[in-house]
Amino acid sequence: MKMVVDFIRDETAATSIEYALIATGIAVAIVAAVNGLGTTLGVKYDTVKAAFD
Repeated sequence: MKMVVDFIRDETAATSIEYALIATGIAVAIVAAVNGLGTTLGVKYDTVKAAFD
């Protein structure tokens, strides 16, 4: 019975899940930022390329 109570009171897994969710949110934000930056740079490179043609 003590083992079951200890298992229920253990919050280590909950903390791990919270950290995983935070890391996932940060990763999604980074991907969105890099994607936007890539699009912007692509347009700028196309503008420079067109200027040389």
